[in-house]
Amino acid sequence: MNAPKPSSVTATIDFDKDGIQHGFLKLPYSRNESAWGTIMIPIACIRNGHGTTALLIGANHGDEYEGPIALQKLALTLSPDNIKGTVIIVPALNFPAFMAGTRISPIDYGNMNRVFPGRPDGTITEKIADYFQRFVLPKSDYILDIHAGGKTLDFIPFAAAHVLENKVQQAKCVAAMKAFNAPYSMMMLEIDNVGMLDTAAEEMGKVFVSTELGGGGSATRKSIAIAHTGIQNFLIHAGILSGKIKPHKTIQLDMPDKDCFITCISSGLFEPCFDLGERVSVDDVVGRVYDAERTGIQPVEYKSRMNGILTARHYPGLIKTGDCVSVLAVEVT
Repeated sequence: MNAPKPSSVTATIDFDKDGIQHGFLKLPYSRNESAWGTIMIPIACIRNGHGTTALLIGANHGDEYEGPIALQKLALTLSPDNIKGTVIIVPALNFPAFMAGTRISPIDYGNMNRVFPGRPDGTITEKIADYFQRFVLPKSDYILDIHAGGKTLDFIPFAAAHVLENKVQQAKCVAAMKAFNAPYSMMMLEIDNVGMLDTAAEEMGKVFVSTELGGGGSATRKSIAIAHTGIQNFLIHAGILSGKIKPHKTIQLDMPDKDCFITCISSGLFEPCFDLGERVSVDDVVGRVYDAERTGIQPVEYKSRMNGILTARHYPGLIKTGDCVSVLAVEVT
C-alpha cells in the first residue's frame, strides 16, 4: 500500500504548545510575481493544557466578513488563563479569495467549500483543503465555520446544524448550534453537500456548526456582534472558555425540503417583494424579474411554494438564470 503523499503546507506554530501563538500556514506558490513565492495563511493557536480543541474558521468563502472580523478580535483578546484546552483560529481559510474579495480563489477558481477532502498534489485550493482534512480536522473536537451570504446573497442571522444519520452526533451539533444563540437557529438543508467542509467534519464524527450571518459582501455592527457573542457561547458550551452563555431568544427554523429554494429562470432587474424575516404564504410573489433592456414587458413572477419565513434572498439588483431568488424556512414551535 502506497504511503500518503506529504502536504506542501507547513505550519509555523506548534499546535501542542501551551500559550499564545500567532503564525502562518505556508504554501509554496510559484507565479509570475514571485518565482519562489509562498501563500501565507494567518493562524493563531491559544492553548492551556490538555482538553477539548475547537477550530474556528472564517472566510471559507472570501467575500464573507463577519467571521474574519470576529476571529481577528478573538485572536487579540483570548487568554490562555481563561481557557482549558485549545482554540485554533483561522480568520480566512480561503486566503487568496479573501484577499481578492471574491467568493472563490482567483488563482484556480476553487470553491473551498466544494473541494474537500482536497488533494496534496492538486490545485492551491485543493492543497489547503487537504491539509485541513488530514492534519487540522482530526485534532479538532468542535468546529465552527462562520459564513454569510457574500456579495450575491443576504440572510437572516442564523446558526445551523444538519440532519445526520448518527443521532447522537446530531444532538451534540444541535446543542452547540443552540448554544451559539443567534437570533435564528436552523436545521439546514444543503442543495449539494458534496465536497463541503461541513460534510468532511461530520463524517469524522465532529461537533460541527455553521452560520449565515448577513451578506451583501460586507458586515454590520449587529452581524459582527452576533458572531462575537456566538463564538464565546460556542467555546463556553464546548467546555473550553470559562463563563456563562449569554442567553436570548432564538427562533427555531427548519428547511424540510427543496421547496425552500426558489431558482431564477430568467435574467434582468430583480425586485424583492418581501424583506428578510417576513412571513410568506403559499403563492405569495417573493420576487419579480423585469427585462432590463426594454420597457412594456410584464415581469416574471416568482411565487412561494410553502408557508414560511424569508430566510435569504438574492442581493444584487441584477439577476441571472440559475441564480437563487430566495430561500424560505419553517418556524418550529
